[in-house]
Amino acid sequence: MPLIHIAMRAGKPETYRQAIFDTLYRAMRETFNVPEDDQFMTITEHEAANFRYSPTYLGVARSDDVVFIQISANNTRSLEQKKALFARIAQLLGESPGLRPEDVFVNIVEVAKENWSFGHGLAQYA
Repeated sequence: MPLIHIAMRAGKPETYRQAIFDTLYRAMRETFNVPEDDQFMTITEHEAANFRYSPTYLGVARSDDVVFIQISANNTRSLEQKKALFARIAQLLGESPGLRPEDVFVNIVEVAKENWSFGHGLAQYA
């Protein structure tokens, strides 16, 4: 059950933002063993003065279209699954909404299964 937070500069149309949601869900279904209908995502938009990134860190030429994607997920995926997810996200976001691979910044935060409550005050995975 990944929980995804996306941060980006303000100004993109709703269709662009929805394409990001759709693409991330597809990439997770294809590479990360995410069940059908497991979609918990937010997008936070920031004005330029409130959004900072390095345009060249580690030799990656980023633009103002850079998108930060943080995925909180159970600590059950292999290194191969993580690499496949990163590659698939970059590929699919290139197709829709048209993000350059250099502008796709992804971070996975792994948590123990008992650290989730999906409602009713219960720890469903514990």
